Amino acid sequence: MKKLSRFYIGLVLAFLYLPILVLIVFSFNASKSRNVWAGFTLDWYKELFSNEVIISSLISTLIVAVIASLIATVLGTAAAVGIYSMKKTPRNIILNISYLPIINPEIVTGVSLMMLFLFLGFKRDYTTLIMAHITFCVPYVILNVMPKLRQLNPNLFEAAQDLGCHPMKAFFRVILPEIMPGVLSGMLISFTYSVDDFVISYFTSDIQTLPITIYSMTRRRVSPEINALSAIIFVVVLLVLIVMNLADARRAKRMNVPARY
Repeated sequence: MKKLSRFYIGLVLAFLYLPILVLIVFSFNASKSRNVWAGFTLDWYKELFSNEVIISSLISTLIVAVIASLIATVLGTAAAVGIYSMKKTPRNIILNISYLPIINPEIVTGVSLMMLFLFLGFKRDYTTLIMAHITFCVPYVILNVMPKLRQLNPNLFEAAQDLGCHPMKAFFRVILPEIMPGVLSGMLISFTYSVDDFVISYFTSDIQTLPITIYSMTRRRVSPEINALSAIIFVVVLLVLIVMNLADARRAKRMNVPARY
């Protein structure tokens, strides 16, 4: 039974990561062919950093993702604290409403936001793009912060005030450090979804983000430079996850509690 379980887990992992491994391998292929290996080269990585279209799209994507994720983190954390302080019935209602953008199909959200921006007379630029990304990022922050708030000692905030701490100071000195893992997780998830988004970005702005640029390339032929860029993004994300897991493991060890991962 254990061998079967291990085989099944290995099969699932191979299904998930084998395509990424193939992509990384062919990012070093000397040929543009996606079927024939013609030798090892770093030319595609060199051409990647000289391709103005891809670099410009990547910079635009990162700018939007950073701004949207930071604003969404602040708004989502404040919303989570406010929702948590409500009574049970209104809290459940507001939570269900706030999770609608996660369940709602992106095509519906994208078209709805496009019509709203047109109705309000907004130009399809960075402003509408960032606003749209904040809209679907906030629920992910709430989703990550709420469990941390439920784990808090309900008397912690009042105890800080009894000791002479101002409510705002008590929040930043006592509550925020306790829920920080959830805040950081929400911010990283928001950043990832913002970088990855295509449908909502396509409908709400004329800015060329990286997913839109790659989509326009698929009409002709995907450049091997995209393989190189995808490999770099995968490695960066992997390193971030490793660092987070190590930091979480050290924190759990200091507090003598099990790590999350």
